[in-house]
Amino acid sequence: MTTLQETKLSMLDLVAVREGGTVAEALAIARETARHVEQLGFTRYWVAEHHNMPGIASSATAVLVGHIAGATSRIRVGSGGIMLPNHAPLVVAEAFGTLAELYPGRIDLGLGRAPGTDQLTMRALRRDRVETEADFPREVTELQRLLGPRQADQKVIAVPGSGTEVPIWLLGSSLFSARLAAERGLPYAFASHFAPAMLLQAIALYRQNFRPSATLAQPYVMIGVPVIAATTDDEAEYLASSTYQRVLGILRGDRRCLPPPVVDYLTHLQPQERSAIGDFLGAAVIGGPDTVREGLLGLKQVTNADEMILVSDVFDSALRLRSLEITASLFAK
Repeated sequence: MTTLQETKLSMLDLVAVREGGTVAEALAIARETARHVEQLGFTRYWVAEHHNMPGIASSATAVLVGHIAGATSRIRVGSGGIMLPNHAPLVVAEAFGTLAELYPGRIDLGLGRAPGTDQLTMRALRRDRVETEADFPREVTELQRLLGPRQADQKVIAVPGSGTEVPIWLLGSSLFSARLAAERGLPYAFASHFAPAMLLQAIALYRQNFRPSATLAQPYVMIGVPVIAATTDDEAEYLASSTYQRVLGILRGDRRCLPPPVVDYLTHLQPQERSAIGDFLGAAVIGGPDTVREGLLGLKQVTNADEMILVSDVFDSALRLRSLEITASLFAK
């Protein structure tokens, strides 16, 4: 019988700036949310790197990881992820090595190979650099070396960083990172919170090709799950309209702040718009407690995920905390 009790529960925060709100308020909400889910027993709290997006305040990801870690005491804090093509591996190693020295045993380094932004901003981040498919595996290797024990012939040392062995995760929404994570024996997180189409194929490939490593003996899969839980299905659907509006904006290239909910929002859209939102949120679980339990159990049954990392963009921050409380209660032993 499929249950949720053995599945770890975590949170991915895009640090949404709300309409009428400020970046400072978004950062404060993230801090309080991290404290709250720590009390609920969540395993980790990750923030994601994005750039040139007025509605997302997590661009300086390492800085925010330190802020969240300093406001909490037990929960693991990390990146979901650092977009490695935007950074020199040495800079990443030094930043996360510093965090590991400040908060021992609590820092995760999730790595993605997308830019996390548009083409113009990507050029501003990378200057004249042109990324190739071969660069990401090479840079992951370099990061592993910089964060691992110092070698006798090593000329470039990350200080801090060397010897901290910050856990590295590979993130992806396609087969590329699944294959690389399997080859390296690294934990793998699939971005099903926004690109669920290849979820089952990617995790099957990862598990079938996994090679044990010094850090991981068995494959370990985390999946991103958009969750909005409320007291009733109708209320959850109403709260989810903020996410629906944001998704439609992303699909239209119109990235705005998180808007307040709208009654019967989907009914006012064209069929193709509803379909596009449905594809984007194909792994979403939205509803009252029974509906959410059923949805999460269904995901667990088809993926056998070791961990679920929740994205919960609710406009009202108090109702967001309630959503997380309802969801956490379903995982209680």
